[in-house]
Amino acid sequence: RVQLVESGGGLVQAGGSLRLSCAAFGYIDSSICMAWFRQAPGREGVAGIKDDGTITYADSVKGRFTISKDNAKNTLYLQMNSLKPEDTAIYYCAASFSCNRWLLLHASEYRYWGQGTQVTVSS
Repeated sequence: RVQLVESGGGLVQAGGSLRLSCAAFGYIDSSICMAWFRQAPGREGVAGIKDDGTITYADSVKGRFTISKDNAKNTLYLQMNSLKPEDTAIYYCAASFSCNRWLLLHASEYRYWGQGTQVTVSS
């Protein structure tokens, strides 16, 4: 079983930056796929990363957000720059030990989910 715990959300002005973290606990190996989703109110895949080096971003965040993973710390990150009010959402971390590299932004690929962290961007 894998437990995911997000942190780093908060209130920021438009144009500002935030870095989200997702710590993974339990049985973790390097094959794990991980991603960030957001919900406000519909759910959207934001960024995903696979052990083979595949990284995928939603068009809405390309050039502004960067996903990365520290395997030694079992932690996933999302660096969010140039934030916009439309980025306001609850952000969730997701993980799976088996995923299709072409479907990293599909929620159905993921078995484990965190509790979410609120990001609010004021105009």
